[in-house]
Amino acid sequence: MVIRLQQGPVRGGGVSVLAVVSGLLALSAVPAVAVSAAPPPVRPEDQAGDHLTVVVRHAGPERDGAHELFCHPAGGSHPDAAQACRTLDERTRWGQDLFAPVAPGTTCTMLYGGPATAHVTGTWAGRSVDATYDRSNGCEIGRWDRMVPLLPELGLAGSPVT
Repeated sequence: MVIRLQQGPVRGGGVSVLAVVSGLLALSAVPAVAVSAAPPPVRPEDQAGDHLTVVVRHAGPERDGAHELFCHPAGGSHPDAAQACRTLDERTRWGQDLFAPVAPGTTCTMLYGGPATAHVTGTWAGRSVDATYDRSNGCEIGRWDRMVPLLPELGLAGSPVT
């Protein structure tokens, strides 16, 4: 199809410039969409920075429970968010998993640190975290203790340190 554009009266089957422009404007019109004046509420997973959920069990009545930790900036329901973030930042190393389990085949002392367990999930340094902790032997106690104050500080028998 050939469209001849010409100004002035249309003769011989051509289309005027005015008709083409009017047609294009009609095609490009977009219907208006109602937009809420208020933005949606911020969800925890949408907040900037690192976010961890820590669930501690069998560590004692004042230490058991679930806490949210946000870092960069520090916040959330964690009892010592600022120090927990600072400690995690200090221990984070490029190419190493801060939350890695004890390597299989590691020789560990048969020392029992109590029934406390913890589950840490979320995102740290751009990586997904899903780590479990217990105090079933010397290696696991050391791994737990390296995560204090993210995890509560406990004595050898699993009781809170006073």
